Formats: sequence, structure tokens, C-alpha cells
Amino acid sequence: MNQNNQKIVIINYGMGNLNSVKRKLRKINGNAVIANDYHSIESADKLILPGVGHFAMAVNNIKALALWDVLNELVLVKKKPILGICLGMQLMAKQSEEGNVEGFGWFDADVVRFKVNNTLQYKVPHMGWNNVSLRKQSDLFNKIPLAAEFYFVHSFHIQSNKSDEILGTTNYEYEFVSALEKENIIGLQFHPEKSHDVGEKLLLNFLQL
Repeated sequence: MNQNNQKIVIINYGMGNLNSVKRKLRKINGNAVIANDYHSIESADKLILPGVGHFAMAVNNIKALALWDVLNELVLVKKKPILGICLGMQLMAKQSEEGNVEGFGWFDADVVRFKVNNTLQYKVPHMGWNNVSLRKQSDLFNKIPLAAEFYFVHSFHIQSNKSDEILGTTNYEYEFVSALEKENIIGLQFHPEKSHDVGEKLLLNFLQL
């Protein structure tokens, strides 16, 4: 499908930097809209689940909008491609220490708080530029340099229980999972919309999947 003809829906559940994602997609000619109603989300060709903030609050907001079962159906049954960004990725895990509530469970993974020893060198939240070491081949990273850096800001991170779901890892005193991919589901701990040219290229690759 031509990327210009796709409808990309950025899901608005009240906890995301939605407009920066939309602006970046528009820059690469992505037909992006922000929505939280069933009709718009169901009619999308691809979905983006952004997010910044508290895990438990995000779960409550999604359920209050009656989107929890809708997203499970669209992602797991109808297999719509979905990209989770930061908190959006974490919501794809089974559960989080941040509020001790269950996530979607699309990935066999858990969300834990950073536990660094050298607190002078490694501040929490992990904020700034860092690279991603790929653990498997993915068209999402097509023509992105191996040394490319992406922008991170987070206090919690993913621990995956299945190595074949891990797309990439990042080091911040220790190695943590920074990208997951399984079938139609992709999660990124970093913010491609804030990652300049490489982030733009990654989003373009997502449109072309």
C-alpha cells in the first residue's frame, strides 16, 4: 500500500505527546490523525500508541474510553500493525511495577524500574541520546546506521521473557530491552519523533511495512 494512501491513527488516551508524532508523520507525507473513537481507530491501516507518564493511569484512561477490548481485537484478531512508543511500548507488556497493574500482554515481558548502582553517572530517569543494538533483522531499521542514536526519557524499562521478541537493546549501566517486535506489533522505548533524521527514517520504514 502506498504510504500516502494509508490512514495512520495516533491513539489519544490523554497521555501522549501526540502532536509531535503527528507533525513528524506529516513531514514524511504520512496521513496521520489523532483519535480515540472506535470508528476512526477501527478504520485505520496502521496504529500508533504513544505515551508519556504513569502506567496505571494510562491503563485506567484506555479502559475509561472503552478502548481496551477494541485494541485487543484490532491487534490480536485483525492483526492491524501497531507501533508503541515509550509508555505505549510498556503498555504492551504483561504488567508493570509502576502501579502494579496488568498491561495488554501482547509481549511476554514485564516493566521494571531502573535499578542502577552508580547513581552519579547514571541518573534516573534515563534521559538523552543512546544507541540501539539490534538483536534480529527488521525492516523497521532498514538503512539506519548501526551507530545511530535515539532520544530516550524514561524511569522504567522492559524485561522480556522471550528472546525472539527482542528487536533491540540499549546499555545504561546495564543492558535493557529498547525495542520489541512480533508479527504486527512493534514497541520502541525511545522517541522516534524526537530523534531527528534517524527517527524520521524509522517512522518512514514503519509506514512502508
